[in-house]
Amino acid sequence: MKCFTLACVFIISFFATNSLSAQQTLQGSVERIKVHGKGLEGNLEGNSADPEVSVYLPPSYKKESKKRYPVIYLLHGFTDTDAQWYGLMKHWISLPAVVDPIFAAGKVNEMIIVTPNAYTRSGGSYYSNSITTGNWEDFVSKELVAYVDQHYRTIAKAASRGLAGHSMGGYGAMRVGERNPGVFSSIYLLSPCCLAPGARSTESLAKIEAVKEPGDFAKADFGTKAALAYAAAWSPNPLKPPFFTDQIIENGKQRPEIEAKWTSNMPLVTVDQYISNLKQLKGIAFDAGDKDQPIASNIKILHEVLDNYKIQHSYEEYQGDHLNRIGERIEQKMLPFFSERLSTK
Repeated sequence: MKCFTLACVFIISFFATNSLSAQQTLQGSVERIKVHGKGLEGNLEGNSADPEVSVYLPPSYKKESKKRYPVIYLLHGFTDTDAQWYGLMKHWISLPAVVDPIFAAGKVNEMIIVTPNAYTRSGGSYYSNSITTGNWEDFVSKELVAYVDQHYRTIAKAASRGLAGHSMGGYGAMRVGERNPGVFSSIYLLSPCCLAPGARSTESLAKIEAVKEPGDFAKADFGTKAALAYAAAWSPNPLKPPFFTDQIIENGKQRPEIEAKWTSNMPLVTVDQYISNLKQLKGIAFDAGDKDQPIASNIKILHEVLDNYKIQHSYEEYQGDHLNRIGERIEQKMLPFFSERLSTK
């Protein structure tokens, strides 16, 4: 009986180990390519019109040559790059390490994930159309989608395309998603920034005005850089080198006309104009950590607005900050959300 028990233990251990080993070998692959953007040509910052794009191919992609897949377009945050998110550079998240186990376990439908490198001279494009940074909204919604459909085995229809993003990328997912319901069918916003205007202190305005040349920008703090990127995205001016922007402060005075331009690009201000588009989407979800302010407060307002219009959506405020649980949210919330909503046919 003792030998039998040991044999059973050996057999169970053998199969458990080999099952685990099999799951560990079921890994996706990442390709880093370049995609030309006609609308990115000639931008005044001198950003490349051929940005890098990371493409995650799920575990079965290279084995099942006839299978086609839904696609998630995942947009990164301000000062980030696609390389950081895909384990190609050291960062606070490695997307393949997050998604490989859940795809390998068969818990959700496999999907291709695509992330363009939207890092610009000003730190980030905010996925907006601008002569200064380039037409990033058009690049994501038109040129990138067309390229991916032509070069990968996608299911080339809106019902099989999702759009998501973190922080600046969450803003981009809302901005691009609400304008393009014929391209993307579902959106997921992870801690989306910039949904509403925020107050600026006299000190923060002084820091913005103190940036006169690229060397000053490199030394600036995160908030100051973000304001300069807002200007590049939302108040471009081709006659004002070296940044080619109208800034929110000039000669010590705040400029309400520039503030109005920035405000007009913020989703909580414009959402009422896109209600018919949002109603066309098959899924809308957003979340943020309770310590991530003012983002958590702003998504609560978005939740209330969508409730008022009786638009179905998923909203959650969880215990956390801007970064500490994003991998977990992708694994446990975002991937299941898209798996349920994106068509596999």
